[in-house]
Amino acid sequence: MWRNPSHPDRPLHAIVQPPGPALFTAIRDALSGDGPAVLPLQPGHEHRVLETLRPTHADGEPRVGGAGVPGDVAVVIATSGSTGVPKGVMLSASALRASAAASLGRIGAGDGDRWLCCLPVSHVSGLQVLVRALLSGSEPVIHPSFDARAVLSSGAHHVSLVPTQLHRLVEMEADLSVFRTILLGGAAPRAGLVERAGELGARVFTTYGMSETSGGCVYDGQPLYNVDLKIGEDGLIRITGPVLFSGYRFGEPAAFDGDWFVTADLGELTGGRLRVLGRADDVINTGGEKVVAGAVTAVLGAHPQVRDVAVAGLPDPEWGEAVTAFVVPADPAAPPTLAELRAHCRDLLPAHAAPRGLRLLPGLPLLPNGKTDLVRLRTGT
Repeated sequence: MWRNPSHPDRPLHAIVQPPGPALFTAIRDALSGDGPAVLPLQPGHEHRVLETLRPTHADGEPRVGGAGVPGDVAVVIATSGSTGVPKGVMLSASALRASAAASLGRIGAGDGDRWLCCLPVSHVSGLQVLVRALLSGSEPVIHPSFDARAVLSSGAHHVSLVPTQLHRLVEMEADLSVFRTILLGGAAPRAGLVERAGELGARVFTTYGMSETSGGCVYDGQPLYNVDLKIGEDGLIRITGPVLFSGYRFGEPAAFDGDWFVTADLGELTGGRLRVLGRADDVINTGGEKVVAGAVTAVLGAHPQVRDVAVAGLPDPEWGEAVTAFVVPADPAAPPTLAELRAHCRDLLPAHAAPRGLRLLPGLPLLPNGKTDLVRLRTGT
């Protein structure tokens, strides 16, 4: 039993398994205090995380050099590590429960409602599906991976998806009223996706959050119960409330402004509703002007010849960084030209924000959590 928050050496067990009943049980016991803290990992992606985050055990076997966690920590989530060494985000049972309870309350989920988990539990979005099921008093429906037809026939009442998954269901013209709720997060949906899903019967909540906030804490631009938002003078989104993490593993510094966690995302609040503009580290400096890549992505995503798109800055001898669009054409036989995309941006963006480069791709590279892998785009790997 590890119920004393001051206990410094609660064991941390890495579980390198596909989602399933054993993992659900381990997370349940971690939240109740009846078991060790859990570090869920996706098979095939565990080596670097194990070496960096040093759990005491992996799949039940002790590890030399492992270290425990504070007693109030129930789960450690490894960040994607897309731009460097993964960090371990330490989450308490109280933070995870506060997030799940606020989520259930916002969408009006009832006791006994079943949740479908088809996201990696190594990421907070998949983990929180299991926590919501625990609070609902139901057994989750767990799929080891995303299969559109299996998702539609799962019999679950609620599901959490990333935009790529919802896009596949929409392309099938599926009856999305089979779910009472679809939580959509992980990345900004392309223009028109949520509206088209609604036409197919979906009740969609777009969510914003991160591992450090126990997952989505803003639904359709409005914070969940007991969560507060503000925008700092630097334009960065700040969040406070009971959903915040307990710190990073091994004491890596975290960005706080008093009680407010300072995210890496730029945003604006209008009438109490949050609009996320993009990541601060995705700002492109081109010819002395700053361009928010997310704003350009949103505009280009509305072009009828664009199926999917990402925007990044690539080194350029004249501009420093060239705004570059990575486009998956709606019709590979008739892809958009750079001139057409620039013309589309003309009335919607400053001239310096229009793309100066275009790369056509059959699909965007994705991280396991459904976000675009910008490192692979920039390096061409």
